[in-house]
Amino acid sequence: MKILAIGAHPDDIEIFMYGFIAACKKRGDEIILGVATDGTAGSIKINKDLKNIRQGEAILGLAKLGKPCFLGLEDGNLFESINALKIIKSFINDNKPDLVITHAPNDYHPDHRSLSDFTINSTGFKYPVIFAETLMGINFDPEIYVDITEFFEEKKHAILCHKSQSPEMLLEAVKLINRFRSAQCNAPSKNYAEVYKVSKTFPFADIRNLLPKSPKVRNFYNKDSDGFL
Repeated sequence: MKILAIGAHPDDIEIFMYGFIAACKKRGDEIILGVATDGTAGSIKINKDLKNIRQGEAILGLAKLGKPCFLGLEDGNLFESINALKIIKSFINDNKPDLVITHAPNDYHPDHRSLSDFTINSTGFKYPVIFAETLMGINFDPEIYVDITEFFEEKKHAILCHKSQSPEMLLEAVKLINRFRSAQCNAPSKNYAEVYKVSKTFPFADIRNLLPKSPKVRNFYNKDSDGFL
């Protein structure tokens, strides 16, 4: 299959989607990576060459998954970026994916919300779409759990590649939410999961055949279980 992931900023795929994509990569899927904005509004460490710095960080962070395509839209103002819908639609249609991953429409960041809307409007009923979790899971009711334990060290490394953004705080948030989602499945300690929602539009009511494996179900009451409790 061909999996297309598109994030709003140069570190978003790493933070929100890395484990899912790594699981798809391992099973032999073709991976297409897109970064919508140039990242120039996201600096914590100001630098006049920030666009190139952040692109370099994304290339390094995503190296095990593939080389990202940078769409170059305006960071921090995506909803008003000239030709944004046309550019995003062309990126998706040119690649003809079997599955698209992007941000949730109720995400905390306006660029994330705009990209979600552009992606939905671009895919129509051609391609199924799933939404990555919002930051710390706020207002997100997951439908898909994906076990990312074996890829979590890779994900940590990918996030830490974004040195211009002082990534340590974001990494701690990612550890917390990915561990929490795994614990919801009663998985043992040091296990991690990412969660997603399906954009339920015709004809994509059920896309389970497109997904990587979920965490194993564990009996809460079995005292011999090595689960969360």
